[in-house]
Amino acid sequence: MEHWVYTASIFGHGVSFNMDTILTMWFTMLLLIVLALFTTRNLKMVPGKLQLVGEGIIKYFNDISKASMGNENAQKHIAIILTLFMFILTANLVGQLPLKLIHLANGELASPNNDINMTAAMAIVVSIYYIFYGVKKNGFRFFFKGFSIDGIIITLVDTLELFVRPFSLALRLFANILAGELLVATFISLFAIVLPLPFMLFELFVALIQALVFTLLSTTYISMAVQEEKDYYHLDKGEIIWQ
Repeated sequence: MEHWVYTASIFGHGVSFNMDTILTMWFTMLLLIVLALFTTRNLKMVPGKLQLVGEGIIKYFNDISKASMGNENAQKHIAIILTLFMFILTANLVGQLPLKLIHLANGELASPNNDINMTAAMAIVVSIYYIFYGVKKNGFRFFFKGFSIDGIIITLVDTLELFVRPFSLALRLFANILAGELLVATFISLFAIVLPLPFMLFELFVALIQALVFTLLSTTYISMAVQEEKDYYHLDKGEIIWQ
């Protein structure tokens, strides 16, 4: 899909911005802020429907985080996990709102996640986050867990994978959201009244699944990074093994 590209000169260099992505990203964040205010403004011991949904989402990811990284680590990292899920889900659903009725000179107001720049930015945040906490927890040997003298190539591949994994998530999210929106747009152009409806409903399901996939795999990566290594190792048949 074509984007509304604005080019600005910064320190003598031309920098391009996808303005439609920026607008829908800020719209998504505004929706989340409003939703958070409505959910938390009148908390009760017997929750209402909105509070019940919010508590259910928090409990679901809190339980998953506890199971994968323990209660202490879960409390430290639950904020970014919940933020990822809520932002991705809301951004995916924004693409299903009738924002396309607002005509721009270029581009359209679709989901910000149909832009590889948006999903790559989230992947970079996740990468920096779990690498930082992995190094903070285990030092620089975090990059060489299970280092084997006989398997240096495998070790290098495993280290490279630390940086590659989140980008596979970014490509998956981008491709699924973009493909879904193109599919719906194609059927709307062919038969605008009834035919697109099943595909639009299916895209609501895809929006949830893709948000879950990105968030749960990010949780797994964070969990693997913060696993504590003991402070000693031994040499056994040419292999350095941390225990």
